[in-house]
Amino acid sequence: MTSQRTYHHGDLRHAVLTAALDVIAAEGPGALSLRDLARRAGVSHAAPAHHFKDRTGLLTAIAAEGFGLLAESLAGTDADAPELRERGVRYVRFAMTHPAHFQVMFQPELLREDDPDLTAARQRAGEQLRMGVAQLPDAGRGDDARLAGVAAWSLAHGFATLLLSRNLSGSVDDQDPEEVFRSLTGLLFR
Repeated sequence: MTSQRTYHHGDLRHAVLTAALDVIAAEGPGALSLRDLARRAGVSHAAPAHHFKDRTGLLTAIAAEGFGLLAESLAGTDADAPELRERGVRYVRFAMTHPAHFQVMFQPELLREDDPDLTAARQRAGEQLRMGVAQLPDAGRGDDARLAGVAAWSLAHGFATLLLSRNLSGSVDDQDPEEVFRSLTGLLFR
């Protein structure tokens, strides 16, 4: 008889999320299997369904966690709110620090879009970006603050995506990606 207990786990939800993030980082979200994650956590194949229902529920939980972490990152811990450029740097830093979350967060076809935790976390992250845009002088925002927010998000997200997909390896080489991002914003917004 085996001594491995396959019916109880102290923090199954956390164990499954951690294992899922490892799989996504190594092989992408398409490689996720609840049965494999249960095996990795040492529980029955049905146990993860108690927390996530199915694969879509698991990916939605990862995205919600990611947007929450992103909101915290954009806000920072400083007494003064960071300016928009530094929020962009924090966005890039988040993507580099949490690449598996980042891969899942922006693939709506993988998620339950109406999930309340996901919706709330997205709103918190979006609010942090809007707060950075609101700090711009009127000349920097133009007539439409929403479009200024889209422009800022596009720059940070595009740079982070290119960086993570290794499409900037020849351009960035050994430079600090955060400093490269600061330089980019300086070139575009003087």
